Amino acid sequence: MHNFLNREKKSISEEAVVLHCSPTMAGLKTGSLFSCPVEDSEMLAEGIRSLNGHLVPRGIRLVPLRVTGQRALIYMYRPGRLKRDLSDRTAERILSERDYPVKQTEKCIVELVRRLNGEEAFPHEIGLFLGYPPEDVDAFIKNGAAGEKCIGTWKVYGDVETAKCKFAQYKKCTRLYCEAFQKYHSFDRLIVGLS
Repeated sequence: MHNFLNREKKSISEEAVVLHCSPTMAGLKTGSLFSCPVEDSEMLAEGIRSLNGHLVPRGIRLVPLRVTGQRALIYMYRPGRLKRDLSDRTAERILSERDYPVKQTEKCIVELVRRLNGEEAFPHEIGLFLGYPPEDVDAFIKNGAAGEKCIGTWKVYGDVETAKCKFAQYKKCTRLYCEAFQKYHSFDRLIVGLS
Protein backbone atom coordinates (compact mmCIF):
# COMPACT_ATOMS: atom_id res chain seq x y z
CA MET A 1 0.00 0.00 0.00
CA HIS A 2 1.36 3.41 -0.95
CA ASN A 3 1.51 6.22 1.58
CA PHE A 4 0.32 9.29 -0.31
CA LEU A 5 1.23 11.73 2.42
CA ASN A 6 4.74 12.85 3.18
CA ARG A 7 5.25 11.51 6.72
CA GLU A 8 7.38 14.42 7.91
CA LYS A 9 5.18 17.21 6.61
CA LYS A 10 1.89 15.28 6.43
CA SER A 11 1.25 16.80 3.00
CA ILE A 12 0.79 15.35 -0.47
CA SER A 13 3.78 13.27 -1.56
CA GLU A 14 5.82 13.41 -4.74
CA GLU A 15 5.59 9.60 -4.84
CA ALA A 16 1.78 9.75 -5.09
CA VAL A 17 1.95 12.29 -7.89
CA VAL A 18 4.46 10.17 -9.83
CA LEU A 19 2.41 7.00 -9.31
CA HIS A 20 -0.84 8.51 -10.56
CA CYS A 21 0.20 11.32 -12.90
CA SER A 22 3.26 10.10 -14.82
CA PRO A 23 1.63 10.30 -18.28
CA THR A 24 0.63 13.92 -17.61
CA MET A 25 4.08 14.75 -16.22
CA ALA A 26 5.64 13.22 -19.35
CA GLY A 27 3.40 15.23 -21.67
CA LEU A 28 1.54 12.18 -22.98
CA LYS A 29 -1.81 12.99 -21.38
CA THR A 30 -3.77 16.19 -20.72
CA GLY A 31 -4.75 15.44 -17.14
CA SER A 32 -4.76 12.89 -14.34
CA LEU A 33 -6.83 12.36 -11.20
CA PHE A 34 -6.06 10.65 -7.93
CA SER A 35 -7.39 10.48 -4.42
CA CYS A 36 -5.26 10.86 -1.32
CA PRO A 37 -5.86 10.95 2.43
CA VAL A 38 -6.05 14.33 4.16
CA GLU A 39 -5.13 14.77 7.79
CA ASP A 40 -4.84 18.55 7.67
CA SER A 41 -6.32 20.66 4.86
CA GLU A 42 -3.78 23.46 5.43
CA MET A 43 -0.89 21.02 5.02
CA LEU A 44 -2.53 19.65 1.85
CA ALA A 45 -2.79 23.19 0.44
CA GLU A 46 0.82 23.88 1.41
CA GLY A 47 1.97 20.65 -0.25
CA ILE A 48 0.09 21.49 -3.46
CA ARG A 49 1.58 25.01 -3.48
CA SER A 50 5.06 23.54 -3.03
CA LEU A 51 4.62 21.02 -5.84
CA ASN A 52 3.17 23.71 -8.11
CA GLY A 53 6.38 25.66 -7.60
CA HIS A 54 8.07 22.89 -9.60
CA LEU A 55 5.19 22.17 -11.99
CA VAL A 56 3.79 25.55 -13.09
CA PRO A 57 7.02 26.81 -14.72
CA ARG A 58 6.89 23.67 -16.90
CA GLY A 59 3.28 24.07 -17.96
CA ILE A 60 1.52 21.80 -15.45
CA ARG A 61 -0.84 22.55 -12.54
CA LEU A 62 -2.01 20.55 -9.56
CA VAL A 63 -5.36 21.50 -7.98
CA PRO A 64 -7.70 19.94 -5.42
CA LEU A 65 -11.09 19.29 -7.02
CA ARG A 66 -12.86 18.06 -3.91
CA VAL A 67 -12.01 17.51 -0.26
CA THR A 68 -14.49 15.39 1.68
CA GLY A 69 -13.83 14.22 5.18
CA GLN A 70 -10.40 12.63 5.18
CA ARG A 71 -9.91 12.35 1.37
CA ALA A 72 -9.01 14.74 -1.42
CA LEU A 73 -9.52 14.35 -5.16
CA ILE A 74 -6.48 15.91 -6.84
CA TYR A 75 -6.26 16.96 -10.50
CA MET A 76 -3.01 17.47 -12.43
CA TYR A 77 -3.36 19.04 -15.86
CA ARG A 78 -1.58 20.85 -18.64
CA PRO A 79 -3.51 24.11 -19.25
CA GLY A 80 -2.38 24.46 -22.87
CA ARG A 81 -3.45 20.96 -23.80
CA LEU A 82 -6.70 21.26 -21.86
CA LYS A 83 -7.59 24.43 -23.76
CA ARG A 84 -6.94 22.62 -27.04
CA ASP A 85 -8.90 19.52 -25.95
CA LEU A 86 -11.91 21.53 -24.80
CA SER A 87 -12.00 23.45 -28.10
CA ASP A 88 -12.81 20.21 -29.97
CA ARG A 89 -16.27 20.53 -31.56
CA THR A 90 -17.69 17.46 -29.75
CA ALA A 91 -16.16 18.54 -26.43
CA GLU A 92 -17.65 22.03 -26.82
CA ARG A 93 -21.09 20.54 -27.53
CA ILE A 94 -20.92 18.24 -24.48
CA LEU A 95 -19.88 21.12 -22.22
CA SER A 96 -22.38 23.55 -23.74
CA GLU A 97 -25.24 21.07 -23.18
CA ARG A 98 -24.25 21.02 -19.51
CA ASP A 99 -24.00 24.82 -19.21
CA TYR A 100 -20.22 25.04 -18.87
CA PRO A 101 -18.65 28.38 -19.88
CA VAL A 102 -17.31 27.04 -23.19
CA LYS A 103 -14.09 28.68 -24.48
CA GLN A 104 -13.09 29.68 -20.93
CA THR A 105 -10.92 26.79 -19.79
CA GLU A 106 -10.19 27.94 -16.25
CA LYS A 107 -13.87 28.75 -15.67
CA CYS A 108 -14.74 25.26 -16.95
CA ILE A 109 -12.49 23.84 -14.20
CA VAL A 110 -14.26 26.04 -11.64
CA GLU A 111 -17.61 24.70 -12.89
CA LEU A 112 -16.33 21.12 -12.69
CA VAL A 113 -15.27 21.74 -9.07
CA ARG A 114 -18.71 23.17 -8.32
CA ARG A 115 -20.40 20.10 -9.80
CA LEU A 116 -18.12 17.65 -7.98
CA ASN A 117 -18.87 19.36 -4.68
CA GLY A 118 -22.54 20.16 -5.13
CA GLU A 119 -24.27 17.46 -7.13
CA GLU A 120 -25.17 13.90 -6.26
CA ALA A 121 -24.48 12.58 -9.78
CA PHE A 122 -20.84 12.30 -10.82
CA PRO A 123 -20.11 14.62 -13.78
CA HIS A 124 -19.06 12.14 -16.47
CA GLU A 125 -17.85 14.97 -18.69
CA ILE A 126 -14.78 14.89 -16.43
CA GLY A 127 -13.25 12.59 -19.07
CA LEU A 128 -12.84 15.65 -21.30
CA PHE A 129 -10.59 17.20 -18.63
CA LEU A 130 -8.42 14.06 -18.60
CA GLY A 131 -7.78 13.95 -22.35
CA TYR A 132 -10.17 11.13 -23.17
CA PRO A 133 -11.50 11.20 -26.75
CA PRO A 134 -14.66 13.35 -26.82
CA GLU A 135 -16.45 10.70 -28.88
CA ASP A 136 -15.84 8.15 -26.12
CA VAL A 137 -16.96 10.57 -23.38
CA ASP A 138 -20.10 11.35 -25.38
CA ALA A 139 -20.88 7.65 -25.93
CA PHE A 140 -20.25 6.88 -22.24
CA ILE A 141 -22.74 9.57 -21.23
CA LYS A 142 -25.34 8.54 -23.83
CA ASN A 143 -25.04 4.77 -23.25
CA GLY A 144 -25.06 4.90 -19.48
CA ALA A 145 -21.59 3.33 -19.39
CA ALA A 146 -22.77 0.28 -21.37
CA GLY A 147 -21.81 -1.12 -24.78
CA GLU A 148 -18.11 -0.29 -24.74
CA LYS A 149 -15.74 -2.10 -27.14
CA CYS A 150 -12.78 -2.05 -24.75
CA ILE A 151 -11.87 -0.87 -21.23
CA GLY A 152 -8.53 0.60 -20.19
CA THR A 153 -7.84 4.06 -18.81
CA TRP A 154 -11.36 4.88 -20.05
CA LYS A 155 -14.21 2.99 -21.71
CA VAL A 156 -13.69 2.93 -25.47
CA TYR A 157 -16.60 3.15 -27.88
CA GLY A 158 -14.70 4.31 -30.95
CA ASP A 159 -11.10 3.70 -32.07
CA VAL A 160 -10.02 0.62 -30.09
CA GLU A 161 -6.54 0.24 -31.61
CA THR A 162 -5.51 3.83 -30.92
CA ALA A 163 -6.89 3.57 -27.39
CA LYS A 164 -5.02 0.31 -26.70
CA CYS A 165 -1.78 1.93 -27.87
CA LYS A 166 -2.37 4.85 -25.51
CA PHE A 167 -3.19 2.52 -22.60
CA ALA A 168 0.07 0.63 -23.18
CA GLN A 169 1.99 3.91 -23.49
CA TYR A 170 0.52 5.23 -20.21
CA LYS A 171 1.28 1.97 -18.39
CA LYS A 172 4.89 1.89 -19.63
CA CYS A 173 5.38 5.58 -18.76
CA THR A 174 4.09 5.00 -15.21
CA ARG A 175 6.37 2.00 -14.73
CA LEU A 176 9.43 3.87 -16.00
CA TYR A 177 8.65 6.98 -13.97
CA CYS A 178 8.12 4.99 -10.76
CA GLU A 179 11.41 3.16 -11.34
CA ALA A 180 13.27 6.41 -12.03
CA PHE A 181 11.77 8.08 -8.96
CA GLN A 182 12.78 5.13 -6.76
CA LYS A 183 16.30 5.17 -8.20
CA TYR A 184 17.04 8.91 -8.28
CA HIS A 185 14.53 10.36 -5.77
CA SER A 186 14.17 13.37 -8.05
CA PHE A 187 10.72 14.74 -8.83
CA ASP A 188 12.04 17.63 -10.92
CA ARG A 189 13.85 15.49 -13.48
CA LEU A 190 10.56 13.70 -14.30
CA ILE A 191 8.65 16.85 -15.29
CA VAL A 192 8.65 17.40 -19.05
CA GLY A 193 8.17 21.04 -19.96
CA LEU A 194 5.98 21.69 -22.99
CA SER A 195 5.00 24.96 -24.56
